[in-house]
Amino acid sequence: MATCGQSCPRRFGLVKLDVKTKSCSGVEFSTSGSSNTDTGKVTGTLETKYKWCEYGLTFTEKWNTDNTLGTEIAIEDQICQGLKLTFDTTFSPNTGKKSGKIKSSYKRECINLGCDVDFDFAGPAIHGSAVFGYEGWLAGYQMTFDSAKSKLTRNNFAVGYRTGDFQLHTNVNDGTEFGGSIYQKVCEDLDTSVNLAWTSGTNCTRFGIAAKYQLDPTASISAKVNNSSLIGVGYTQTLRPGVKLTLSALVDGKSINAGGHKLGLALELEA
Repeated sequence: MATCGQSCPRRFGLVKLDVKTKSCSGVEFSTSGSSNTDTGKVTGTLETKYKWCEYGLTFTEKWNTDNTLGTEIAIEDQICQGLKLTFDTTFSPNTGKKSGKIKSSYKRECINLGCDVDFDFAGPAIHGSAVFGYEGWLAGYQMTFDSAKSKLTRNNFAVGYRTGDFQLHTNVNDGTEFGGSIYQKVCEDLDTSVNLAWTSGTNCTRFGIAAKYQLDPTASISAKVNNSSLIGVGYTQTLRPGVKLTLSALVDGKSINAGGHKLGLALELEA
């Protein structure tokens, strides 16, 4: 299910720090911390990942400041080429809450299939998706079946067309939400996108445009505006290899003098 126009920054109202490192033994460490300037809430995550390439295995351990522990084991391209199986579990020591999920995906040149099963004491939920491609055309379907209620809780369709510098995507979610987006690479340094959405039974139509311009190999600026008069701008600079800084702002065009605008800052470190 294609996603378009996601290159514009979404770190409004946050101060964020991401750090990624890798040990000599091949263990990858990822840490992330953020502070929400609106609520004052500070969150953090820690993730370790080890890949056993000989057997196609990946082991991942996760922890966050909500004191939730997660373990993920994935095996890829071993049973057959293109097949990936993932076993994902989480546990919260404070509440005793546990969850488990089995994910499967199969990818080839013109097909991408997925099936996930969320385990719950009331009854598992089954998530399925399929995307088919032919000569630039894409067709996708996504569903969720709640076995406890014995009914479909999600039923989404999407159709798209993609070339080297142009993408068109339309979708219908649950028969009530309709959307479409167009992405075009105008030139080597400039990307643009337009997004439309409408919900049946309402007169509310959502519209937005976005653009990203590459100033030089290390810096880019991006901007977006929607029909709610929300204007977002961002600047990303690679300070040195492995160090990236992003600054962003969101301005409410309807009440410029009233305040409530948001600023964001993110620093990414990778070694």
